[in-house]
Amino acid sequence: MRENGDVLLLHTADWHVGKTLKGRSRLEEQRAVLAEITGIALNRQVDAVLLAGDVFDSAAPTADAQRVVYETLLTLARAGIEVIVIAGNHDHARTFEALRDLMAQVGIEYAGRLSPATAGGVHRFTARSTGERAVVALLPFLSRRGIIGAAEIVTGTESANAGRYEESIRAILAGLAGGFSPETVNLVLAHLTTTGGVMGGGEREAQTIMEYHVSPAVFPPTTQYVALGHLHRRQQIQGPGFVPIHYAGAPLAVDFGEESHTPVVCLVEVAPGSRARVTDVPLAQGRRLRTVTGTVEELVAGAPYDGDYLRVVVREPTRAGLRDDILAALPDALEIRIHPDFQAHHERRRADHMARSPHDLFVDYCAEAGLADPRLTALFDELLEESNATSPA
Repeated sequence: MRENGDVLLLHTADWHVGKTLKGRSRLEEQRAVLAEITGIALNRQVDAVLLAGDVFDSAAPTADAQRVVYETLLTLARAGIEVIVIAGNHDHARTFEALRDLMAQVGIEYAGRLSPATAGGVHRFTARSTGERAVVALLPFLSRRGIIGAAEIVTGTESANAGRYEESIRAILAGLAGGFSPETVNLVLAHLTTTGGVMGGGEREAQTIMEYHVSPAVFPPTTQYVALGHLHRRQQIQGPGFVPIHYAGAPLAVDFGEESHTPVVCLVEVAPGSRARVTDVPLAQGRRLRTVTGTVEELVAGAPYDGDYLRVVVREPTRAGLRDDILAALPDALEIRIHPDFQAHHERRRADHMARSPHDLFVDYCAEAGLADPRLTALFDELLEESNATSPA
C-alpha cells in the first residue's frame, strides 16, 4: 500500500523500439507494450516515470519507431507525470541532446550526454501527489572513449583502463549527488553495468562486459534508489549499505536468450529519509518467445503455440524440404536448427559421402528410394563417364 508522503515512481528501461527479430517487425508489439506501461502509470497515478536508456534499438530509428516512442512520452507528460529519460548505448546521444530543449517545452527531461550538475546533469522536480522535492542524478551511457583518451586505450593495460573507468564513474556520481539532502528524495538514473549483474541475453556484449563493469560501491550512500538500464534481466544488485540498486529489465524479450524472463516495470515508493519499497508489476503484452524441440511430426502435433514466436530445434537429420515442411505447419517459426546429435550425424555422413565414389553414392540412393535396377545404374555410369570425358582437366 502506498503510504502517506511517499513519492511514487515507475522505473522502466531498455524498450528497444524498432528492434526486429529474425527479420520480423515487432513494432505493433512494442506499441502495445508501451501502451500497457502508460496505462499502469496513469492508473497508479505515479509522480514520475524514470526511463533508463536504450529507448530505441538503433541510433537511426525509423520514423514509425520514433512516433511510437514520442506519442508514449507525450501521453505521460500531458497527464501531469514527470518524465525523465536518458540515452543508452543503442541511442544516439547527440540526437537526444538536440531534442532536449524541445522536449523540455512539453515537460520531458531528455538527456543524451553527461552534463555537470549545474548544467543539466541533475533534474529536480516536485511530486504532484505529496509536494516532496526530488533530485535525480542523470548518467546516460558513457563509453570508455568518453572517459579515457584514445592514447590510453591503446597503450594502457586493460586493468588500468578498467580501474580508470570505475573511478571516473564514482567521481562523476559523487559530483552529481552533491545536491542530495535529507529533505529530498535522492535518485540516480543511469545506463551501465554493475559488477554482479547478470546479462539477459540480448545486450551488446562489447559494451557490457570487461572494462564496462563498475562496482555497486560507486553509488553515493545518500542515494535512496538507483534506477538502472542496460541489462535486460530484472534484478536487484547488492549495493553499499542500504542503497537499493535495481535493473527493471526489458519489457519485451528482444532475443530467444531472454525467453524465460518475466517482463515487468518497477513501482518505487519513497519519501525523504526513508528506504525505498519496490513492487514489480508484470507486463502481459507482447508475444512470447519459445524454444520447442522434437521431430517434425511431434512439432506439428504440438501446434498451435498460442501465437508465440518459435525457435525450432529438430530432432531429425537434415533433408531437402525440411525447412519448408516446418514453415508450412509453423509460420511463426523464426529460427530452425538441427539438434546437435543429428547435426553430428549429418556431418559424419557428409564426410563419409566425400570419401566415396559417385557410383557408390548413386547405388545407395537408389536402394533408399526403392529404385534398385542394374539398368539404371549402368545408365548413370555411362553419363558419369561421358561427363568426366568432356569436363576440362
